[in-house]
Amino acid sequence: MIKTKSPIWHPFTQHALQDEMIKIVRGDGAYLHTADGRRIIDAISSWWVVTHGHCHPHIVRAIQKQAGKLNQMIFAGYTHDPAEEVAALLLKLAPRGLDHVFFSDSGSTSVEVALKMALGYWHNVGKQRVRIVVMQHSYHGDTIGAMSVGVRGVFNAVYGPLLFDVTSIPFPARGHEQATLDALESACRNEMPAAFIVEPLILGAGGMLMYPAWVLREMKRICEAFDVLFIADEVMTGWGRTGTLFACEQANVTPDIACYSKGLTGGALPLAVTICRADIFDAHYSKERTRTFFHSSSYTANPVACAAAKANLDIWQDRETRQRVASVATMQEQAIEPFRADPRFANVRRTGTITALDLKRNDAGYLAGIGPKLQAFFKARNLLLRPLGNTIYVMPPYCVTATDLDQIYAAIKDSADALA
Repeated sequence: MIKTKSPIWHPFTQHALQDEMIKIVRGDGAYLHTADGRRIIDAISSWWVVTHGHCHPHIVRAIQKQAGKLNQMIFAGYTHDPAEEVAALLLKLAPRGLDHVFFSDSGSTSVEVALKMALGYWHNVGKQRVRIVVMQHSYHGDTIGAMSVGVRGVFNAVYGPLLFDVTSIPFPARGHEQATLDALESACRNEMPAAFIVEPLILGAGGMLMYPAWVLREMKRICEAFDVLFIADEVMTGWGRTGTLFACEQANVTPDIACYSKGLTGGALPLAVTICRADIFDAHYSKERTRTFFHSSSYTANPVACAAAKANLDIWQDRETRQRVASVATMQEQAIEPFRADPRFANVRRTGTITALDLKRNDAGYLAGIGPKLQAFFKARNLLLRPLGNTIYVMPPYCVTATDLDQIYAAIKDSADALA
């Protein structure tokens, strides 16, 4: 038996190559504090979840208050105020035309729910439409359905026997957008799929690949023309990351089903929702119990998590929050601009508050050998940056300062020299 210092098996971690884990004892704003007294700038929002900053006082107070009042209850046949308030606020903030909110626990689960909603809808209206169309390089999570609609490769190769078959269309690379739209139209026309699922504007784990809003709008138009359900996976792209509260706003489209998580509680507690239009709910509404939507988890709509989400949604209704997002987007553009002329980097890009650039290497992709070296370099500079292979991205909390960003981008520049 292999002996390790801790019995914990960490996510996305090859323990045979991992140094001793850094113990974090406290978080505040854009910073994490270690047990040995160092302050780390959280440049990726702790895997994209922290929006307004660690331990935001308004959210913390809401959690403390709710924990002493009602901390858990079954959500089948019962309800509670925090969930009702969150649902009402979400429908107020989300794209118009979405009418029903289903709670779950994570981004992956919200995608599972969306896929099951889509298949349940077509089954209950009496049509055999079961195919799912996806986009090349997409990533939607690590549960079975979510892996099935994501890119086939290093993330899920071992689990291939568990996955169902899908139709994939190419990523709309610059100058090749029409090929993507043609492929989607062909799939919709010839295969009569149940749904098309897409990450709006940015493909996250697939390499922070970005495409324009007009392509998203055209994809929605094609789906409407062939009566294909349009599922927007905004688990990462929601909550201001693309510059607007939700990425779909920039294309002026309303998805038929939308998935939100990560920043839903401001990054304080795990919670997710899948929101759908009325007719998808109506197709499951029946006195026949066999048409029930059979999905749940023990912690569905946990009251404490919902209280955190309600506090977060309160923050989003403050005009200063939207202004702060715009300010971070501007600072990010200013910080990334010098790299566009740096020959050591390629595909320098930004959407909203997210920037990304590729360090030019002979080996590229998620398993590029430079990835762990970059991560170790940034760790030594007290930065939480977790490159996707040779792709370095910055996705900070909105409380980040210009000084923080200067430190982050100075380290990125220096990494190209140090690891050349």
